[in-house]
Amino acid sequence: MRAGTAISAAVLWLLVLLALLWGLAWPVMKLALSGMEPLRFRAFAIGLSTVGLFLIARRTGARLAVPAGAWPRLLAIAFFNMAAWSVLMIYGLHNVEASRAVILAYTFPVWTIPLSAWLMREPVTARRGLGLALGLAGMAMLIGDEFVSLARAPLGALLLVGSAISWAIGTVVVKRWPVDLPAVSLSAWQGAVSWPPIALLALVLEEGPFLPFGLPNGPMLAALYGALVSGIFCQWAWYRLLVITSAAVSSLAILVVPVVGVFASSLLLDETPGWTDFAALALVVASLATVLAPPRGRPERACS
Repeated sequence: MRAGTAISAAVLWLLVLLALLWGLAWPVMKLALSGMEPLRFRAFAIGLSTVGLFLIARRTGARLAVPAGAWPRLLAIAFFNMAAWSVLMIYGLHNVEASRAVILAYTFPVWTIPLSAWLMREPVTARRGLGLALGLAGMAMLIGDEFVSLARAPLGALLLVGSAISWAIGTVVVKRWPVDLPAVSLSAWQGAVSWPPIALLALVLEEGPFLPFGLPNGPMLAALYGALVSGIFCQWAWYRLLVITSAAVSSLAILVVPVVGVFASSLLLDETPGWTDFAALALVVASLATVLAPPRGRPERACS
């Protein structure tokens, strides 16, 4: 999608659904961690979701063969977007409350926009700049009262910021040096090459079950959500969006995810939103409206 081109209704609905499901994933993952060790949970989720993505690719006739010469790019994308992100994120979430974790992890648009401007020469337009400022202001309000709490767990906070940087790098690499594969196949191969090192780390560093079956219902269902919803649908939707929008737009558009994550954490983990949560919600919604509003005088174009 070219800069300045209106976003189709289908893409907008995909963005909304992705934001809701990915936002809900953060308190759900926290619940899964009450019954499983971090890397063992991620090994289970990545393993099951990878199998599911390969099955979807085969069922839909998506091309699976990695093009000649594309393996270095695929490995780099998998490292930043799946392997490094998973390890940093899950250990950070293990040490930080879910509502704070999602805010820290979703600072990745801060890093994506300058990387996109540098590596892809994407213009930082006034509207994108305003949208970014509004979104960051919303996240800053949510983070504002948490500095004292975060100071008690600086390692977890740093790991989550590291996961955000890793995801931003992977986002731009996908756009700058793409691999000629359908989104579902690209997601499947990333899981396939990321699972062995994560499973090996889990085997060496942790103890406990690799499978959630036999756990209490809450952690078991949460682990399955992480694999089936976050791991299959959300992964496919994210890479699909990267194909049909710019890296900056797709990143800004899902700034709503931390807001969903904060309120979902409040509902599921008995936290109580304050006035700063509602103010942040208004700022982030304004950010999305600024970024997604169609340009005047230009008809909406369908994306495929």
